[in-house]
Amino acid sequence: MRDAGAPPRTDTADALALPLAGRVRLGIQREIDRLLSPLTTALTAITLRFGFGFRIEGGDEIRRLYRQIADEPGPLLICANHLTMIDSFLIGWALGHPLYYVRRFSRLPWNVPERSIFASNLPLRLFAYVFKCIPVVRGGKRAEVARSLARVVHTLRRGETTLLFPEGGRSRSGRVEMENAAPGVGRIYRAVPGCRVLCVYLRGRRQTSFSAVPTRGDRFQVALRLMEPKTDESGLRGSREVARQITGTLIEMERSLS
Repeated sequence: MRDAGAPPRTDTADALALPLAGRVRLGIQREIDRLLSPLTTALTAITLRFGFGFRIEGGDEIRRLYRQIADEPGPLLICANHLTMIDSFLIGWALGHPLYYVRRFSRLPWNVPERSIFASNLPLRLFAYVFKCIPVVRGGKRAEVARSLARVVHTLRRGETTLLFPEGGRSRSGRVEMENAAPGVGRIYRAVPGCRVLCVYLRGRRQTSFSAVPTRGDRFQVALRLMEPKTDESGLRGSREVARQITGTLIEMERSLS
């Protein structure tokens, strides 16, 4: 567990502050998503469990642990490994029952998918909108990336939960790779005082490498570890160090499950 008395870490002043118009738009999206959550969370659970036949090993215990961690006040940043295009949905389903998310909507993670894949046309944009997503452009122009980061930071500063993949994309080797640790996750963490980091490692028993979706009927191992990145560095160097610590924790979790 992280030290609740640890001093806050902040990025360069409010470089990631979201303008008023952006805050209003995100607030409207959150309220719409909250009203639709009984439908969207149930649809996700039904699709994954009965449509794909997936199961979570020790699911009751995983959800109990998540409730214990998530029910503490404050922002929660979930950092996970990334192997399939539906990992966000799998992780959300593994961590909480639909009824829990309806009662504690702030603990249903915001997702941050790649815009070119999950928001490339109107139907996909609507889908991403109602499923609590903030599409981002990875590797885009600096101003565009900053706007995306600012939206993510805003959700966390409001005490919400957000899910990020520190590697930035699906691992082509099928393993968590330190060299792919993206500094963006460190920059977000350092910009949110009081933020906790929950590392989540999820992998299907039949998953040997990256893929679009897991094998039908697969069973998933899930591990949780709450950690507190620390660095004396500032700027980009500090963000990279935080990202490396988070990615290193995921690597340790992967080894322990192998």
